[in-house]
Amino acid sequence: MKFYAIIPARYSSTRFPGKPLVDILGKSMVSRVYHQAIACDKIEAAWIATDDDRIANHLKEQNIPYIMTSPDHQSGTDRCREAAEKLPQIQAEDIVVNIQGDEPFISVNQINLICSCFQNENTAIASLVKKLDAIDKVLDPNTVKAVLNLNKEALYFSRSPIPYLRDVPQEKWLEKHDFYKHLGIYAYRKNSLIEISSLAQSNLEIMESLEQLRWLSNGYSVQLEITDEEALSIDHPADLEEAINYLKAKK
Repeated sequence: MKFYAIIPARYSSTRFPGKPLVDILGKSMVSRVYHQAIACDKIEAAWIATDDDRIANHLKEQNIPYIMTSPDHQSGTDRCREAAEKLPQIQAEDIVVNIQGDEPFISVNQINLICSCFQNENTAIASLVKKLDAIDKVLDPNTVKAVLNLNKEALYFSRSPIPYLRDVPQEKWLEKHDFYKHLGIYAYRKNSLIEISSLAQSNLEIMESLEQLRWLSNGYSVQLEITDEEALSIDHPADLEEAINYLKAKK
């Protein structure tokens, strides 16, 4: 069993067109994600999965490996599936780590943590969560919440605040229960990745606009691990300033 990273990166984005190529203190966003991925000792190799010649040309200049994929994919998971099937290095028992192309500061510790989920041979899909420390994030529909069972498997994901604490004032919810934010990094056994990419959309997925609900609806288990590190993603041009300040603070 080996671990390989695939980083989906598309040029078209309603909120931030061309963001994989945006410059962050002298390096493109996509190149920063790639170098964070290969900095993890567990990762055998990494590729960018893209559908755009502008990104491909940039990657050629940077000597970064990439795979051209269809422009018709609806999710990063689907793009990872196509890339994994095109890469003969990745065998059925190997693990594909799907690292979002808009997280240029993804932690090596987080990549190691998600890989550790596969020490259990029954793990087919894995992801990460982080404990929330602000009630406004619990209530924010843009923050995806996860509920875990005692084995740290996902019971459900939702944009709503889950669980709902009956008879407890909202301002006291965090005192009574741990709420978890779902982070966007996934890992899958290659054969499981192929299976879940072939599933039809579920009603829950459509209602919440969360692809992981398709997997739960079809009986797949998602193993979760808890990280104490935040994932800094760049969704809007305004997020760039925060990213640059983060990088400067680390120097």
